[in-house]
Amino acid sequence: MTELTQIQKALLLLALVLFGALTIWFFTRSTPPVEIPAVEEPAPEPAVLVATSTQTVIGTSVENRPIESYTFGTGDVDVLFVGGVHGGYEWNSIDLAYAMIDEFQMAPELIPENITVHIIPALNPDGYAKHLDPVTNYTDAAKRFNANGVDLNRNFDCKWAPESSWRGQTVSAGTAAFSEPEAQALQDYVAKTTPAGAVFWHSVANNVYASECENGILPMTLALMNTYAEAGNYGKVEKFDAYPITGDAEGWLASIGIPAVTVELETRDSIEWTRNKAGTLATLELFSQ
Repeated sequence: MTELTQIQKALLLLALVLFGALTIWFFTRSTPPVEIPAVEEPAPEPAVLVATSTQTVIGTSVENRPIESYTFGTGDVDVLFVGGVHGGYEWNSIDLAYAMIDEFQMAPELIPENITVHIIPALNPDGYAKHLDPVTNYTDAAKRFNANGVDLNRNFDCKWAPESSWRGQTVSAGTAAFSEPEAQALQDYVAKTTPAGAVFWHSVANNVYASECENGILPMTLALMNTYAEAGNYGKVEKFDAYPITGDAEGWLASIGIPAVTVELETRDSIEWTRNKAGTLATLELFSQ
């Protein structure tokens, strides 16, 4: 009896093993493998074009206000724009410069790859401060000149003389070329950046003027004048002859081989944004070629 029971147990164990093996075989043959879904990597965030600019203090005024420059781009060709040479008398040239700075900060892709843009919004911050003064009623001359009473656009080294003229008035041009800290700041910045060309925003005449000093107009100056004037719908004048001037910044640049133009806005109370944006972008395209 005992011997029979042992056999039964062995047979029962064998049957269980066989049953288990058959069960496993059946389910592995008849049930498709369960696919584990792949974990998808999250899609990369779209690249955000961040406006990069460098803000630099390039000098200080007579009254120790900072003179700033804003730089955009990293190209090999530098192009310079300057506003506010005549301070608060031409405050719209300063507002235009700041509007252009805002535009390039929001849309840096407007600058060609091989271009670096430099914008000095207010070369005469002391004169601009007089425009912003809500109390004192300054004269046009006080807002136009620097705190030493010098017309900065007569203080550069092109036919410089101690006195020059402005609309029939005799104006001080300083004690020597570059005697004023504002003119020195521009001189130093030009030496540092060596721009291929320069645009100065002024008002009011509704024209773009070429520059020259002792050796006539540079060919590229004429190209710059034509480009900005046509894009901005301004008149073009090769030589300013309304009255004699000496020591202007554009003429000084011409004397050292840098083409420069004066953009005289049509009004003194508007930045004429559409016209000047078009002129500025056309200028950048000209120098990118």
